[in-house]
Amino acid sequence: MHPPNTPIRLLVVDDHTLMRRGLLALLAQYDDLQVVGEAADAGAAQRAAAALQPDVILLDNHLPGVRGVDALPGLREAAPRARVLMLTVSEDEQDLSAALQRGAQGYLLKTVDGDVLAQSIRRTLRGESVVSPEMTSKLVLAFQAVHHGSLGAAAAAAPVPATAEAADPLAALSPREQQILGQIARGASNKEIARTLNIAETTVKIHVQHILRKLKLASRVQAAVFHADCQARSPAG
Repeated sequence: MHPPNTPIRLLVVDDHTLMRRGLLALLAQYDDLQVVGEAADAGAAQRAAAALQPDVILLDNHLPGVRGVDALPGLREAAPRARVLMLTVSEDEQDLSAALQRGAQGYLLKTVDGDVLAQSIRRTLRGESVVSPEMTSKLVLAFQAVHHGSLGAAAAAAPVPATAEAADPLAALSPREQQILGQIARGASNKEIARTLNIAETTVKIHVQHILRKLKLASRVQAAVFHADCQARSPAG
């Protein structure tokens, strides 16, 4: 449990000095976030993690020598309580799957907005899975590949709740909620869903809250994976 009223302690791992400096400047704007260390490669990151025991590690994937996804086990061993949030330019679904399988709490692209990054760090500390919307559809593809035996990486990303075992797991949802769930599975944002279905964005937000509550899910990522699992189990899938 993170002590209340204390900053979230961060370790920034990125081999580009300018990127690290930019992140430090960005994160300094938030009173509840504190960068306690930085590293430019996997070895330095592991030493810093062991010495500093940060709450959250922001980890780039493209590091010299050892990729970030390959450094994950060592970082988790060095700082067992730390959450790892990938922050990378890689949109490769295999990198995404490998990161989640090896213990990353989330996977964000470097195009992420500053406020979204700050909120994602907070959510990561709470144990939530955070994935950039652009990567959600790729997560679903990776999950579906598990059912075809070609990729064993994404299953640990967001556990499917027991309700998926029901004969009709989507029965609890209204037709409109099922429409919106399908849009979420394709990686659409609330704004995009609102435009597609010609309804207000606030209405979409309310529907998403109802979907998560009815299916006993914690995030849009889990909702997307849940939908993929339902599609894989259906006779037509």
